[in-house]
Amino acid sequence: MQRRKLTKKVVDAEFSTERDRFIWDAELIGFGLRIRPGGSKTFVAQYRVGGGRSGTTRRFTIGRYGVLTVEEARQEAKKVLATAVQGGDPAGARKAKRLEMTVKELIDQFATKGTDHLKPRNRKWMLARLQHHLVPLIGRKKISEVRPADVEQVMRDIRDGRTAKDVKTGFRARVIVRGGVGAATRAVRDLSAVYTFAMRQELAETNPCTLVKKPADRRRNRFLTLGEVQRLGEALEGLLAEGANPKAIAIMRLWALTGCRRDEIAALQWMEVDFERACLRLQDSKTGHSVRPLSGAAIALLKSLPQTTGISYVFPSEDGRTFYQGTKRFWAKVVTRASLPGVTPHTLRHTMGSAAVSSGETLAMTGALLGHASAQSTSIYAHMQQDPARQAADRVVAPIAVALGIQSTADVVALADHKKFS
Repeated sequence: MQRRKLTKKVVDAEFSTERDRFIWDAELIGFGLRIRPGGSKTFVAQYRVGGGRSGTTRRFTIGRYGVLTVEEARQEAKKVLATAVQGGDPAGARKAKRLEMTVKELIDQFATKGTDHLKPRNRKWMLARLQHHLVPLIGRKKISEVRPADVEQVMRDIRDGRTAKDVKTGFRARVIVRGGVGAATRAVRDLSAVYTFAMRQELAETNPCTLVKKPADRRRNRFLTLGEVQRLGEALEGLLAEGANPKAIAIMRLWALTGCRRDEIAALQWMEVDFERACLRLQDSKTGHSVRPLSGAAIALLKSLPQTTGISYVFPSEDGRTFYQGTKRFWAKVVTRASLPGVTPHTLRHTMGSAAVSSGETLAMTGALLGHASAQSTSIYAHMQQDPARQAADRVVAPIAVALGIQSTADVVALADHKKFS
């Protein structure tokens, strides 16, 4: 084994032979120069994993001569050898890094092993967001290379529409991807779930999404007034008279009469309808098995619907193998005719919640009507209680105000009503 103090003069003077040659530094044990037959010269550091003669020999490539000077390579070699002395394995770590999964590969594994708990539609949407937003932006990065700053940049890119596209994928099939704040927030939430899965599988040590500040949730507190509900009803009647599919109209009416989520009604099955106890026993709602009480109006509507032997769905498709899924185009016509822009089927759920709380029902009872799994879900309706409470305060305080000579009872009530609608 050749040992010489490696200097620029020594390295420049060395030449190649028919096979690799190594020259080891006389001062820093483990620091060497590798000369290949083609003439390239590369600095290396050699050590034993675990120390001692029984340890496995590892060789770590520092860099090529010319890119690094001899002294620069020596300093890097000192760091590598110091890590080895402390029990580390720089060469092994580098090899593991090269073999480490990319974010795309992690997403593929997550799709196979980490989504069993999701409902089919939620799984489909989540994986679509990951594939269409995250993979194009950071799919090639190694798992450990993704930093909070990268996630924040991803969020900005999706928000600004960098991943948006509209691509035809086949006959009557296309992929439409939109950006925006909502899409960015959901995509980062999905990425966080992927990294949580990676941590459970011991593929990652940290979740880069944890420290990322996400936009505040924009809760949709829109609900309909009785006047707007009346316009909605008139629009439904008009469309039905013009020949709209009666299934679509009945589904929309039940959305309003039950406060159920869209597919909880559209995909309703007769075995879930309990006429005797006036309730729905939903087998697979968003929160799992759920019992929803039914009003007399909802029961009457359900009883008026035809039942076909051998068909399980209340609103079956034409072939009866699945449920009717044509409400989307009819809903667009309904909100246009009723002059209710921006109103969605979920708005009817909010309407039920606000009506329940404003009429004096407790949050717990309102949660039962809507099938909420936690009180937090119902808490968005808490502010609705203030209207009846304020009216009660007006009634109680009015005589006191009169007795104090402040103003008449009529003035107090009129002032309260003015504030209420201002």
